[in-house]
Amino acid sequence: MNVWKPPLAGLLVFEPVIRADDRGTFTETFQAKRYADAGLAASFVQDNWTTSLRGTLRGLHLQWPMPQGKLVWCPRGLVWDVAVDVRRGSPQFGRWFGVELSGASKRQLWIPPGFAHGFCVLSEGADVAYKCTDFYAPQHSLAIRWDDPQLGVDWPISAPLLSKADTEAPGLKEIADLPRYS
Repeated sequence: MNVWKPPLAGLLVFEPVIRADDRGTFTETFQAKRYADAGLAASFVQDNWTTSLRGTLRGLHLQWPMPQGKLVWCPRGLVWDVAVDVRRGSPQFGRWFGVELSGASKRQLWIPPGFAHGFCVLSEGADVAYKCTDFYAPQHSLAIRWDDPQLGVDWPISAPLLSKADTEAPGLKEIADLPRYS
């Protein structure tokens, strides 16, 4: 497994080994010791799976004050996956990182607590799965406007399919209660 650190401290990108033969492929998608040795020593309590059509954009989402870390991958299709540091006081506050995740590459992105997350679907359809470090708590869900000019995320689509909540999400500077950097 290859592991690399993107320019935003705290994020990790995992590129699992894909073993292929004439029957198909085998990929180890998670093994606690191997991931801990690579810098991800998190306990996961919930797995989520989404299925979306081309042009769908989900995000930018986070939970606060019950934050979740997420290990995200795309088992089918191709997505542009984005993490934004929204921890007040962080030297990288408001900075984002994006990476393509796909069923072909099996690449995974670790998004620590205190980061907002979103993705858009670039293929006809895609499945996105993620392991979470805390349970989903709808009363603690926050959404940040996907096209917030303060963030300047370079999305590869201009007219995404959005949920009502994502369409009405505020900009980052309109949200008073955000995680604190420590």
